[in-house]
Amino acid sequence: MTDVCEMLGIKYPIFCGAMGGISRPELVAAVSNAGGMGILMTAGMKDEEKIRQAVQKTRELTDKPFGANVAIISGNAKEVLEVLIDEGVKFFTTGAGDPIPYIDMIHQAGGKIFPVVPSARVVRKVEDAGADGVVVEGMEAGGHVGQATTMTLTRQAVEAVDHVPVIAAGGIADGHGLAAAYALGADGVQVGTVLVASTEAPIHDNYKQAIVDANDTATFVSGSMTGAPIRIEKNAAAQKHHDMDMDPEVDVKAIEAYTIPSLTKAAAEGDVKEEIVTYGQIAGLVHEVRPVKEIIDSIFQEANEVIDALAAKKI
Repeated sequence: MTDVCEMLGIKYPIFCGAMGGISRPELVAAVSNAGGMGILMTAGMKDEEKIRQAVQKTRELTDKPFGANVAIISGNAKEVLEVLIDEGVKFFTTGAGDPIPYIDMIHQAGGKIFPVVPSARVVRKVEDAGADGVVVEGMEAGGHVGQATTMTLTRQAVEAVDHVPVIAAGGIADGHGLAAAYALGADGVQVGTVLVASTEAPIHDNYKQAIVDANDTATFVSGSMTGAPIRIEKNAAAQKHHDMDMDPEVDVKAIEAYTIPSLTKAAAEGDVKEEIVTYGQIAGLVHEVRPVKEIIDSIFQEANEVIDALAAKKI
């Protein structure tokens, strides 16, 4: 099994989840500077110049490795990848669509690709196609989700792969979660919610506070009927989203046309009552806004303490 830190040139096997309107240069660079893998979210960046500016700004803020996420469903994935490759990006995650047609393109440019997948069935398929690793994301996560939990998905993914690293995502915010992922056989983790509630996250303080104030029942999954399930906070906007999802006249394009701008507005302007807000079920463990380095260091320190304590126990 390839060591993910050695493969990617990072200190800690932890990725920053690619979150729309949130995983921007400030947060990405902070994660990379703290020893993890910061990942730019390019979804919604249809302007080539905006993508270039985001990469260049990130590079101004860090000299450490960072990557980018490409949403295949966007319709301009090839063009986005071409720009990112031209800007020297070497690490990619993908979501919302089939990454296989783009694997060779990334490898020919000397890059690595870890597709984000929602089921164990897809894991072996992308490995056989040449993926360098996989991120398996459980339904506990914020944002668009699948149907399997992180615990069930991670273990089955580890059994399914031949040799590539498996990164567990969804419901991980502290060292206990990291230790659990290791126990399931994962080679690292991807976290999102806990990093949204960070000092460096370039979003409105109201959004961060919504996470700090949340508990494990503050969210639910809407959008399953239209084919775009997403975990969102229970508020007025969520009710509208749910009503749209139940309307047989509303398709996936229509509901996404409402969802994405609303999410962006909530993050930028802080209207967390009337706009869509997304975060994971693990928000109940996020008790304060902290610097990214403190968050990441504490996760690994606590994980080592948990692993040492477990080693002293016998079942």
